[in-house]
Amino acid sequence: MLPPSLVAPVLLSLAGLGLVLAGPARGAELPATTAAVLAGGCVNCHGPDGRAQGAIPGIRGLDEGYLRARLLAFRDGRDAPGSVMTRLMKGHDTHQIEALAKWFAQGGTQ
Repeated sequence: MLPPSLVAPVLLSLAGLGLVLAGPARGAELPATTAAVLAGGCVNCHGPDGRAQGAIPGIRGLDEGYLRARLLAFRDGRDAPGSVMTRLMKGHDTHQIEALAKWFAQGGTQ
């Protein structure tokens, strides 16, 4: 049994740990460095900074809302079910997808 003087600090610590383990709050933005790391996987097909040359579309500078909607549609299987994008986006949560959309819409900067 904990002494009464330690009950409140222990409970506050456990509550704080729960918030950390739960991940970012709804609507929280990921740091620009995280977006840059996530975007690193996109350049394999979409080119450096999202400037593709050829059959795969460039994504740099596209509207953020459009990119977000497309990426979410890929993740949720509502767009191009045979595309590699559906498999790639399944590995990203909503916050990561929002960060990617913002990253490419702003030309690879945040």
